[in-house]
Amino acid sequence: MMLIDIGANLTHDSFAQDLDEVIERARANGVARMVVTGADLPHSMAAHALAQQYPGTLYATAGIHPHHATSYADPVLAALEALAAHPDVVALGECGLDFYRDFSPHDVQKKAFEAQLELAVSLKMPVFLHQRDAHASFLEILSRYRHKLPRAVAHCFTGNEEELAAYMDLDLHIGITGWICDERRGHHLCDLIARIPEDRLMIETDAPYLLPRDLIPKPRARRNEPMYLGHVCEAVARCMGAGREEVASATTRTASSFFSLANDLPGRFALESG
Repeated sequence: MMLIDIGANLTHDSFAQDLDEVIERARANGVARMVVTGADLPHSMAAHALAQQYPGTLYATAGIHPHHATSYADPVLAALEALAAHPDVVALGECGLDFYRDFSPHDVQKKAFEAQLELAVSLKMPVFLHQRDAHASFLEILSRYRHKLPRAVAHCFTGNEEELAAYMDLDLHIGITGWICDERRGHHLCDLIARIPEDRLMIETDAPYLLPRDLIPKPRARRNEPMYLGHVCEAVARCMGAGREEVASATTRTASSFFSLANDLPGRFALESG
């Protein structure tokens, strides 16, 4: 079984001391590829550097998370465009709107979001999207650009039936995290998962965040890692009434197509595939 983690924040400080071991644990648990999320210019540059350090295993996105929208400026956008020219940078983002924490003013978030969508249209690149408590504004902006974008994924989807229907109407891909393993706030996703077409469903850990609550035994550290992607896959499979291998194969195929990943696989995966 081979898995692709479409969203892992491996430039986070918590991975600074043991990233090699984190990647090896992921691969030992079937996670052959990971897309490292860029949340601002420094972290996007760091994500690209990691992708160069682990070719064929790590890929990167380049973008400005709404929390960091105040860092948006024309020179930053130009630097993101330069990063996007590298083949291991496979999407723009994480970009979008977050009115939950309001770390950046709403008007600033919207401006940064639109600028990144315009860049994605210009470069014909997919986008890695973030939305929290900003559904109406997010849809209004994205709807103006979606028909010109090649592909777009709603990363870490935690929304309701209405939000999912709107995303389906916009032909978005959907990223599911360990939120689905949280009996307190994620159980509704189990009912919604069957409404996502097979070719638009992908899985992710959002590490080091969103450690699945139902892991047994529970890790001593609360840090999430890509190695737990298989656990997310199992949860999705249970909700769909499907086999783990079936879901793994489908989500890997979808992620490979979405990010235009090469067919060659790193390390032991290449040997196993012949």
